[in-house]
Amino acid sequence: MSYLPKFTLFACCVGLLSCAQTPGTGQSAAASTAHTAANNAGSAPLTTGTATQQAPLSDADFAACIDRFSRDAINAGISEQVIRTSLQRATLNRRVLELDRQQPEFTTTFADYFNRRVTAQRVAQGRALWAAHRPLLDRIEQAYGIPAPYLLAFWGLETNFGSYFGNIPVMDSLATLACDTRRSGFFTIELMNALRIVEQGDIAPKKMVGSWAGAMGNFQFMPSAYLKNAVDFDGDNKRDLWHSKPDAMASAAHFLRNLGWVSAERWGREVKLPRNFPFLEAGLKNHKSIAEWRNLGVTRADNTPLPPVDIQASLLVPAGHEGPAFLVYENFNVIMRWNRSEFYALAVGQLADQIAGGAPLVQAPPTDAPRLHRQQVIQLQEALGQKGFYHEKADGIFGPATRRALSEFQHQQGLIADGFPSRTLLAMLGVLSD
Repeated sequence: MSYLPKFTLFACCVGLLSCAQTPGTGQSAAASTAHTAANNAGSAPLTTGTATQQAPLSDADFAACIDRFSRDAINAGISEQVIRTSLQRATLNRRVLELDRQQPEFTTTFADYFNRRVTAQRVAQGRALWAAHRPLLDRIEQAYGIPAPYLLAFWGLETNFGSYFGNIPVMDSLATLACDTRRSGFFTIELMNALRIVEQGDIAPKKMVGSWAGAMGNFQFMPSAYLKNAVDFDGDNKRDLWHSKPDAMASAAHFLRNLGWVSAERWGREVKLPRNFPFLEAGLKNHKSIAEWRNLGVTRADNTPLPPVDIQASLLVPAGHEGPAFLVYENFNVIMRWNRSEFYALAVGQLADQIAGGAPLVQAPPTDAPRLHRQQVIQLQEALGQKGFYHEKADGIFGPATRRALSEFQHQQGLIADGFPSRTLLAMLGVLSD
């Protein structure tokens, strides 16, 4: 039996590169594609410019770096005209360096993240845009197998439906980051691929603007992702991800298909857990069949049985046992190949569901969850390490390894092992509260 091959308005949908901030969303503007760009790049080996430089980047350093990159670009087959009119006109942007070095001081709770992104206004706008562009979106789904609500959800999270692409010249941002030492190798590849985009005539350098990290257009593609996935869907012999909605939406669909989208499946669904659920079974790395989850007492969020489909799923509880629970399928993993964040992938899936006519979450995430300072997370990791549960470097990032270690500690203590850092649990571990 086919499993939700497409959405309808009445579909049964009810249940970190650090980059620029898109106004109104807090969404990282380049994170969605930057992490895959290095794998997508097909460029020749290039020097990294300032790999051994230790001092802050000066104007003289930048000029010398651009000279070296100009020679690299010629060796890579970029024309002298493109180098002269784009690369050699790049300027050092110190604000880009400041943004690249900024680290968030506090963790973001699931409630804060989700409620800022999946809003009634954004759902309504997504539905209106679906109605306005239905013939185009239908053609794209026929060509690439990606239902319209998903494309609209990505579009809404990435640039608030095209309302903000970023305003920094891409050549400036990429040249600045490529000449800096911190991630020179990655951004050198992206800079050379940006030159290839100009060489192909898709966009003039002065019109190539984006986030401070070089992500571009309606769906914030890095240059490597652009070269591999951008398509000319409007037939004008250009791949314009800024001004052409057909090109932008079809390119996003092409990217998702290349990432492994399963057209016959959905992303996942909100579910309800029984009392005494074994929370050690949760986590993206733990896979079970739908039948196995049913045997553990998991139901749809409205208490009806899970569908009798033969697929694997993982269970996530991003806000602990008092918040919503989700079964996620292979397309959830595809969304995370676009942006390696569970919160982001859950927001995409839920926004798509609601654009398609689904209802909001049955179980809203608690809004009183503690917002941890990075130093508190380090203290938590160190405390868990001393007790033999955490085996990684204490880095202040509350990720899957920390959540798993916390869950195992909770289980040892006879607590609900949901991996959620409640204030009571933090006190037990000696983590200082604000």
